[in-house]
Amino acid sequence: MKPTATLLFSCPDRRGLVAKVANFIYSNGGNIVHADHHTDFNAGLFLTRIEWHIDGFNLPRELIAPAFGAISQPLNGTYQIRFSDTIPRIAIWVSRQNHCLLDLIWRQQAGEFSAEIPLIISNHPDLESIAQQFGIDYHYLPITKDNKQEQQQRQLALLQEYQIDLVILAKYMQIIGPEFIDAFPSHNIINIHHSFLPAFVGANPYHKAYERGVKIIGATGHYVTSELDAGPIIEQDVVRVTHRDDVDDLIRKGKDLERIVLARAVRHHLQNRVLVYGNKTVVFE
Repeated sequence: MKPTATLLFSCPDRRGLVAKVANFIYSNGGNIVHADHHTDFNAGLFLTRIEWHIDGFNLPRELIAPAFGAISQPLNGTYQIRFSDTIPRIAIWVSRQNHCLLDLIWRQQAGEFSAEIPLIISNHPDLESIAQQFGIDYHYLPITKDNKQEQQQRQLALLQEYQIDLVILAKYMQIIGPEFIDAFPSHNIINIHHSFLPAFVGANPYHKAYERGVKIIGATGHYVTSELDAGPIIEQDVVRVTHRDDVDDLIRKGKDLERIVLARAVRHHLQNRVLVYGNKTVVFE
């Protein structure tokens, strides 16, 4: 595939925005290969994703962002420009559950994700053998109430050392402190959790759901913010359960769903399809 540039852009809605953005690409010799637009009338915002070939584009890569900035600024817009041949580097954080970790590694190994996974961080030593199997560095950083701030600084140092672009919390059963979130680039931490929240909080949610006789269970993939489990949602899905399902069935179905939803969320992010505004997202398919 020829390398492409992708523009994610939002601004207050007004006439002529599609033409203005498309003309920027056309006037610089670009060939648009994908374009999608959305208007949130309640927010009064225009949102777009446009992808174009950069072979033959008149502007060198380093000048594309500042050149578009001259268009975005008078429109009070925000934008990002990313390139398809830039390979992101991912750190996966885990605790003891391995299902999401294994699924992400398998998909990356199979070429479903255009990314590198050089680093796994965990607050338990249990999954180190998986890291060794795939040649990924594993750092065990136990967390207690007394050392959390210190370990958080070590985590940040590791992300900088490994030049990490995206953190995936693959069933990492610790709360990420606001200081860490403020120190890492915005909307570059993805979490997965069951969709029983806020009905069944705390430990053993599947047992509590079974006792209530729930009829559906779900999973949510979202960006991490300082408000616990309340960041912008990227992907969700549900599966039906019946009275014939016991707790083990709920857990099995829940794990399957978590794998799929997390993989979709990560893929959307890596393909530059997610535009965040406020506490919401547009995911351009």
